[in-house]
Order: sequence, then structure tokens, then C-alpha cells
Amino acid sequence: MRFLIDTHCWLWAVMSPDRLSPKAISMIESATNKVVLSCVSTLEIAIKVSIGKLHLSEPAHDFVYSQMAALSMTSLPVYLSHSLRVSELPLHHRDPFDRLLVAQSQIERVPLMTADEALAAYDIDIIWAGRGEAPRRGPN
Repeated sequence: MRFLIDTHCWLWAVMSPDRLSPKAISMIESATNKVVLSCVSTLEIAIKVSIGKLHLSEPAHDFVYSQMAALSMTSLPVYLSHSLRVSELPLHHRDPFDRLLVAQSQIERVPLMTADEALAAYDIDIIWAGRGEAPRRGPN
């Protein structure tokens, strides 16, 4: 299965895997799955590092590349169609990074692994990564 991973889930997978559900960890580590990290997530990581909201063990460039390689992940560029889809999304969530991940999930037709309950309101397939019960899908 190919799926997109939300920024916080990726960071948890590489820095605090105990925050993810056992199912999420299994899916990320499975050799049969293709985990995709969006370039919008790498932008979010770079911004958070530069403003001091995220501290990594090495420079962001080295950290992201080495961790992606360690987990055999691929990247997904942000295409024009992805960014333009954001204008068509309802405002269930106001975070621009998350809205772009939703758009990519829709256009690429891949589920999104997340622990952000607000994203369940969108018309996408969610792989729930949180330790608690998965949220109910909201109105689309």
C-alpha cells in the first residue's frame, strides 16, 4: 500500500515512535508499503527548525535525507494541481500545510496517515496513527 504521512507522524516515527499506534508503526516499517513524505512536510520541518520550534540532532537537510533513507521512504513534490486544489477545500482546517497534504491525498488518491482529528472531516482516506480511538469521519 502506498500512503502519505503527515508531518507530525513522520517526526514521531523518527524521533518518538511510542507516540504512534502499534498499527501505524507496523505500516511504516512494512517492506510491502510505500510511505511517502510530501515536500510540504519538509518545508514545514525546515521552517520550524529555522524559527526554533523544532530541534533536530543534525541539520534539517541531513536529518530528513538520512531518516527517509533509513525508513525507505520516497518524497512527493508539490505540483500546481496540488496547490490549486487547496482553494476548493472546505475550511475544516486552517493550517496551510495540512490543507496541502489533504489536497495531495485527494489528487494522488492515497490515504493520509495522521493523528490530527480535524483532517477526518475531509473527503480522504485516513490511516489513524494516534494511540486513541480513530475519529469519526465528518461531513464532506
